Amino acid sequence: METILEVKDVNKYFGSKQVLKDVSFGIKRGEILGFIGPNGAGKTTTIKLILGLQSISSGDVFINGYDIKKEFSKAIANVGAIVESPDLYMYLTGRKNLELISNMYKYVTKERIDEVIKLVGLENRIDDKVSKYSLGMRQRLGIAAAIIHKPNVLILDEPTNGLDPEGIKELRDLIKFLAKKEKMGVLISSHNLAELESFVTDVCLIQNGSIISISSIKEIKHLEKNVYSFKLDKTEGINAEILNADVTIIDDRHINISLNEEKVPDIVLYLVEKGYKIYEIKENEMSLEEAFLRKVGGNVID
Repeated sequence: METILEVKDVNKYFGSKQVLKDVSFGIKRGEILGFIGPNGAGKTTTIKLILGLQSISSGDVFINGYDIKKEFSKAIANVGAIVESPDLYMYLTGRKNLELISNMYKYVTKERIDEVIKLVGLENRIDDKVSKYSLGMRQRLGIAAAIIHKPNVLILDEPTNGLDPEGIKELRDLIKFLAKKEKMGVLISSHNLAELESFVTDVCLIQNGSIISISSIKEIKHLEKNVYSFKLDKTEGINAEILNADVTIIDDRHINISLNEEKVPDIVLYLVEKGYKIYEIKENEMSLEEAFLRKVGGNVID
């Protein structure tokens, strides 16, 4: 499948300070790429460079094959974006907002406006003033505005900020639908890692302005050793030194051991030989947040 967004060896300097270092990644149609990293890692700066909101010191960004620096109008023509919060006219209705925005593009018909209203689920409230909308409804209207011209690249920077659980679920379902139904490639930056885990297809980790990992959601959760939970008759006498593994004592009958899968039989054999009774072993899959924290060493600005 074709790559519709390609960031290639991008560097960014503010004066003498380098904030992005050889940043490279790509997105294909239908992919949802979670762009995550500690505060100050360079996520928003990268997004602004992709959108032409800041200049690139060196490197290239291609959107649908067009160079953002040399063919900006053609490159940006098929991009929809929300950076931080959507810009909306609060005193106008949702429909009027979309009609005004549609005037910026060629060939956006009344039928397309009606289509995006339905896509984002605002049919019953579209003729109310935006000032009466909940934060989640405003976010959905913002996405409607971002996709009104049928882009194939959608870029969202912290779209779940301030949303309640219901609003987050609505946004998640909408993004999944757009990626699948409209075949959009989606780049989404968010601090809500537990939520991202439920719908992104791939994850790009950035730290100190450098990409440190790009992988599928499944792969990144297995970058480190797996964690296995053991239910025993007792935990007395068990420690990391004896098992030669990373051991956490949960209580007097449960322990967690971090180790590679091929080492599990050795641990089982050792425990049995030492007289421990094993009632249950199960693998605990790491959450995206746990994988992230292990990979970057904590959510800090370096």
